[in-house]
Amino acid sequence: MASQSDPPFRRIADEIARRITEGVLAPGERVPSTRQIAREWGVALATATKALTALRLEGLVEARSRIGTVVAAPAMVEHRAPSKRRSPSVALSDHELSRERIVRAAVDLADGEGLSAVSMRSVAARLGVAVMSPYRYVNSKDDLVLLMADAAFGEETYPVEPPQGWRARLELCARTLWRIHRRHPWLAQVGSLTRPLMLPALMVHAERALAALDGHGLDPETMLDLHVLLYSYIQGIAVHLEREAQAEAATGLSEDQWMDHQAPAFAAITAATRYPVFTRIASSCKDGYDLDLDTLFEFGLKPLLDGIALIIEAA
Repeated sequence: MASQSDPPFRRIADEIARRITEGVLAPGERVPSTRQIAREWGVALATATKALTALRLEGLVEARSRIGTVVAAPAMVEHRAPSKRRSPSVALSDHELSRERIVRAAVDLADGEGLSAVSMRSVAARLGVAVMSPYRYVNSKDDLVLLMADAAFGEETYPVEPPQGWRARLELCARTLWRIHRRHPWLAQVGSLTRPLMLPALMVHAERALAALDGHGLDPETMLDLHVLLYSYIQGIAVHLEREAQAEAATGLSEDQWMDHQAPAFAAITAATRYPVFTRIASSCKDGYDLDLDTLFEFGLKPLLDGIALIIEAA
């Protein structure tokens, strides 16, 4: 339930979620657009966009090409992962404060408003404590972000008995990491391949991936290269989760609305003779091309694993 201390986008998201769970909005039915939300609640388009983004990340709604944002299918709503967003904020006394609570508040803040919204001051305000209080538990924002990432990577566990075969094990690792990044869109913005995160929880996933590759005749360098390649594939797609949310907040336009605004530029490109292959392929897509990151992840995982299979067979 929303609290008056929640930010406006959160109160709007909770109200629409209530309509969905109570059946006022049925599966497949359009939810209010950003402009309708802006008018009904008297907020800016960016705030309306944040509300729809929060609902989408929680699995309650989905974007459909040429239709807009609709209520997700019943299975998605009923079986979605439990929301990790914060409960209505309650001011804490200093003796109730802990590193775990600070990290949890920071993660909730990043989930709802993006990594850029996280600061020691904003986390203190969210917890209702003095600005300097979090510094007794966390040295700096950089340290806090690392703790947030470690907490996020630690949310998923693996079965004691792994599946049979290296491919099934790598698939499990990949999909587990994708779920984590899907749940926390900001996570892909933390760290880089060339400066890997030395986080205990992340090493759990690395250990599983390397164990899947172990014992197949691969040299250590190749094993590490394949592990990094798999992680970079996941991170490379996941990085656009946060970027899309940022773009929606900045422009007030959903992905479909933004594409509609690009129609004149698209028409000019396809009318030119310099891009014959692109024009032919684009014209062949009668219903348009929907770039869905979840679909793209699944599509690319198979050929990636096929390529790894060739390397293992050669070894």
